[in-house]
Amino acid sequence: MKIGILGYGNLGRGVELAVKKNPDVELAAVFTRRNPAGVKINTPNVPVVKVDDAASWADKIDVMILCGGSATDLPEQTPKFAKMFNVVDSFDTHAKIPAHFENVNAAAESSNHVAIISVGWDPGLFSLARAYSNAILPGGKDYTFWGRGVSQGHSDAIRRIKGVKNAKQYTVPIETALEAVRSGSNPELTTRQKHLRECYVVLEEGADAAEVEREIKTMPNYFADYDTTVNFISEDELIKNHGGLAHGGFVIRTGQTGENHKHVVEFNLKLDSNPEFTANVLVAYARAAHRLSVEGKRGCMTVLDIPPAYLSPVDGATLRKTLL
Repeated sequence: MKIGILGYGNLGRGVELAVKKNPDVELAAVFTRRNPAGVKINTPNVPVVKVDDAASWADKIDVMILCGGSATDLPEQTPKFAKMFNVVDSFDTHAKIPAHFENVNAAAESSNHVAIISVGWDPGLFSLARAYSNAILPGGKDYTFWGRGVSQGHSDAIRRIKGVKNAKQYTVPIETALEAVRSGSNPELTTRQKHLRECYVVLEEGADAAEVEREIKTMPNYFADYDTTVNFISEDELIKNHGGLAHGGFVIRTGQTGENHKHVVEFNLKLDSNPEFTANVLVAYARAAHRLSVEGKRGCMTVLDIPPAYLSPVDGATLRKTLL
């Protein structure tokens, strides 16, 4: 399977590393909005191509993995490139997924391509955990906690604010809320009661700190519904103390069977590198997109629509023997 990488930031570099771990996958090209001559990748003999020239690669790539940000890149890029390629993206603005799906589906269906959106761990693997536990424990309650860790999407959203030179955002679960859920007491928790958001921001010279803080704290879908702290620091401090990309989280469903038997289902992840783990999920779903395309499927899908066997490089007989 020949893939292309569109965008060579943390996620794009993670996809490149993931390709090396999957012997059935080959990197065909990296596409960038920057000057290709200034982008040095880690795979020998693979071209770096200006994104404006992507259309000429339509017959050389089985799946294009889109590695842009959800705030402004993917809403435009995924429908655009779904007209040229089979595509996979990691769009993670939960509230806007239905609208994104419709836009991408129209583009993919009109051009006879497969698109799989919102691939990663949340949305993605956590979505599957919610779906399975909802089906098994009807009438229960879902709880999702993220962190403590760096949110790539939220950090990217801060960096798009005028006056921000660089930024990192940590999502922090509130421990008392997590303990209450695990106890099986089925607490009613608001968004604000489950998580805190910590922001570390490097300002451009002359930027208005008060205005940047106001824009962060009032940003819909990202910060407005949370208790958010904004810390302005130097770039040296950001690099020294906030250079990592660890993340993780918990999906918990509580429910009851029979008259009085309570159950708690929990799925959790602890990740040293959010982008590298997300990249590996993207490559697995790129494999699924390619297989579906070969079978003649068309249109947009999510992780909820993909059979698990389509993610694996091995055949069904081997899966049944080794994993079932």
